[in-house]
Amino acid sequence: MEIKTQIDKLLAVVSKAQSIVERRSNMPILSAILLVADDGGIAVSATDLQMAFQETIEAEVISKGAVAISGRKLYEILKESGSSRRENEEAWIHIKGEANNWVHISDGRAKFRIAGYPPEEFPSFVEPEDCILVRLDAPKINEMIKKTIYAVTLEEAGFKLSGLFAEKIQKPDQASNGDSHLLLRMVGTDGHRLSLIDKEFEGLESLELPKGVMIPKKGVMEISKLSADGDVIEMGFKQNSCIVKKDSATLAIRLLDTKFPDYHAVIPKEMSHRAEINRLELLHAMKKMLILASDRYRAVKMAFDDSGLTLVSTNPELGEAEERIEVRLPDGEAGWSEGGVELAFNARYFVDVLQVMESEDIQLGFIDNSRPCVITGEADEGFLGLIMPMRL
Repeated sequence: MEIKTQIDKLLAVVSKAQSIVERRSNMPILSAILLVADDGGIAVSATDLQMAFQETIEAEVISKGAVAISGRKLYEILKESGSSRRENEEAWIHIKGEANNWVHISDGRAKFRIAGYPPEEFPSFVEPEDCILVRLDAPKINEMIKKTIYAVTLEEAGFKLSGLFAEKIQKPDQASNGDSHLLLRMVGTDGHRLSLIDKEFEGLESLELPKGVMIPKKGVMEISKLSADGDVIEMGFKQNSCIVKKDSATLAIRLLDTKFPDYHAVIPKEMSHRAEINRLELLHAMKKMLILASDRYRAVKMAFDDSGLTLVSTNPELGEAEERIEVRLPDGEAGWSEGGVELAFNARYFVDVLQVMESEDIQLGFIDNSRPCVITGEADEGFLGLIMPMRL
């Protein structure tokens, strides 16, 4: 195999694959990126066995074939070769496979001879047959992921919660004609908080998603990268796989074989108290409360009364922080009962949800100090954040 291609084009693809390449595995081949040259250019592939990525770029193919080379080393060579060129100088990279899986790489100035891997040992990229792909608005998908993934637990901490749950739901129209419309819903939780968002897309009826699926967190992050740049992505589900395509890039993700908990049970249907508050004021106040927080002392006390909200963070080892914030009651909402209402929450959870929201003012809803706080905002359409309380 021997090819020449522009450094920028190959670097862009190899950069995307870095988060998929396995650096710590008992299978050394998983640390490699596979380059396959044929008449259509170069197909660049990476996999960790749970997820596979492939993208094709244009190249001058001198001879067809394949090489497998360390993904990290290839990335570093391309990055440094690209940054060392003169201004307006077109940078090319020359890659040639040699005997015994050695790979020769040259940028016209520097030359590298790198030990590669047998390309035939690289796991094959298999895309499920007859997978129906639906064109979806990429910025919407990216927004949904951004507003839910923060609540997903770490994979090693809890397998059942280590991904985003995605399903199609029927939601009644606002008009009282009995009609409903189809929405895509994503839900994330770690058992202490929950994030949920609903969005409407054209063509959702063709998306094969009968009972909902669990997409692993690592796979969701790769979908976010693909959807962050561009207008449209294609997505489909088949058997135990999620397939996502954008331009010449394809991402195949193995779905988690686990049942997502009944999240409906933890979302309150009625609220005893509601309060409106400026999002940025509350965000900055919570960040101040975190200054004195530690693994042992994480709670911030929130005391509501008719004149506002008082936040208090206490750490016997460091000291105490307090801040007062203006709070408004929604129209029709009765005032606080005598003595107000006191609750306690993990300040970090409030920071995480407030940072991904866009509304200028948000609404906090709760029942009492043993039930969750629900956070919504007018500009964050279809979104709901939920935080479980801590003991005072």
